[in-house]
Amino acid sequence: MSFETPGAMAEFIRANTKLMAPPLVPEIKLHLAEESLPIWHKTEEELGEINVPPPFWAFAWAGGQALARYLLDNAELMRGKTVLDLGSGSGLTAIAAMQAGALSALASDIDTLSLAAIDLNASANGVAVATSSEDQLKGPPRDADVILIGDLFYERALAEAVSAYIEAAAKGGALVLIGDPQRSYFPKGRFKQAAEYRVPVTRELEDAEIKQTAVWRLGPG
Repeated sequence: MSFETPGAMAEFIRANTKLMAPPLVPEIKLHLAEESLPIWHKTEEELGEINVPPPFWAFAWAGGQALARYLLDNAELMRGKTVLDLGSGSGLTAIAAMQAGALSALASDIDTLSLAAIDLNASANGVAVATSSEDQLKGPPRDADVILIGDLFYERALAEAVSAYIEAAAKGGALVLIGDPQRSYFPKGRFKQAAEYRVPVTRELEDAEIKQTAVWRLGPG
């Protein structure tokens, strides 16, 4: 099998994940990997490459869980809004936005396997989420009422590009909501904290079983 067709990607995802709810967001079910190394190795095998990026889409990261929880608990922020979910991964926060009443959600990720997972996850939760493989950070901010960012401050270059993008989006009137446990390149002091959560995570991927994580705001309000 290869990843040449959407059907093949969907088959791979179903075969190597289990449909289950992230601990902090029991309202949503995602196709998630129970262990990190097996699915990472299988992804490398299917692509015929080594040292490929981790399958971020196969895990419910702390920032994404916190942000999804915040959206569901503050649905008034989403009702009738157009939403862009940057670096969407599993699509968790885009799905939460739609469940909270968003008019539309675009889940953007440069990993095409991620987009296949988002399609499966959106369908499993009975919502419609559009997807895009376009690198949003290489152009001006897309026209959206709300921009969602979950766990994107783990590399310096990426963090700098994300920061520039969302600063421009906020100046244009967008509300930016960020879920992040203040990873290595999180720009401290630049955002207003909106909520804080203790997020259950796996020790395979994180440095603790409970990750103290916050939701941050930039823009109107």
